[in-house]
Amino acid sequence: MDLEAAVENYAERDWRTGVEGTVRFALVGIGWWTTDVAIPAIESTELCRTTTLVSSSAEKGRRVAAEHDVDHAITYDEFHDGAAADAYDAIYVATPNAYHLEYAETAAELGKAVLCEKPMEATVERAERLVETCEEHDVPLMVAYRMQTDPSVRRARRLIEDGVLGEPVQVYGNNSQPLLEMIPDPDQWRLDPELSGYGTSVMDLGIYPINTARYLLDRDPVAVQAWLTSSHEAFSDVPDERSSMLLRFEGDVHAVSTSSQRAQRDSQLKVTGTEGQIDLRPAFGGQCTLTVTRGDVTVELSDESMDAEREMELEFDYFADRVLGGDPIGPDGRHGLTDMRVIEAIHEADRTGGVVEP
Repeated sequence: MDLEAAVENYAERDWRTGVEGTVRFALVGIGWWTTDVAIPAIESTELCRTTTLVSSSAEKGRRVAAEHDVDHAITYDEFHDGAAADAYDAIYVATPNAYHLEYAETAAELGKAVLCEKPMEATVERAERLVETCEEHDVPLMVAYRMQTDPSVRRARRLIEDGVLGEPVQVYGNNSQPLLEMIPDPDQWRLDPELSGYGTSVMDLGIYPINTARYLLDRDPVAVQAWLTSSHEAFSDVPDERSSMLLRFEGDVHAVSTSSQRAQRDSQLKVTGTEGQIDLRPAFGGQCTLTVTRGDVTVELSDESMDAEREMELEFDYFADRVLGGDPIGPDGRHGLTDMRVIEAIHEADRTGGVVEP
């Protein structure tokens, strides 16, 4: 096998169908991720445009709209009342987890497509309601797993499908960041279980290696064990300042995953097979280096132009391509529900000290 040729034989937008048009977005929740990443990403897309901003603050909405030449700025209440509904075709939900459902419900009732940030909601039950609402109103729903449109990750999946690793055997994933240095507020929503859901490190960070492993392997976890701890006073209301878990995937692939909200920023995802290994690092923070080893041959490929904004640009364009063409969406609501059930099982496994089947 020519490993170098196998690694390089990839088209970045392999999902592109050639459909033309524009999907106009209402962005719901204009925190730093929306203003610093999502809005600039949409400005770089081929198929998307931001036409509406939805915020709790009318003043902030108008200010950000003026800064980015966005046509409409409305409040959450105005959104629910249908204001500016003719100005957008889809919504992007980037509020705290526990608010995703209410905005998706309104969008579905208005016949708007929904791109919802991960995790889909705060609990499995609310996530189920979100999916059922979108299905009932026959509107497209995608969960915003931006790794699934990241070129390095898609290339890795193709290599695994082509048998470069032989049979997958094991996975190692980690994701950590210094949350309190990034956002120096102990009262922030990620540390409030009423808003974040089951916890903080698994919901916010651990979901990345779990979902990306699911995507790469095209398999789901069937059993989990977990150990969650919190020691810093800012994490007193959530069980998982740091987490570690064992997961057994379909086909007897074993995985170890760790995450922490109070540690040096780092991320990695490594898949080892009977004949080779794929290592993505940093796996979830842009500028990923893909290292592929088969026997005594190693090929390394880096994309220094990749960052969170470009990842989001590809994600938005993928979603728009599917909405415009009416084609099935890859990470849809049912796909996101599996992650919610796995996360719930992880927290249950920690509480019981046993093995839990999602």
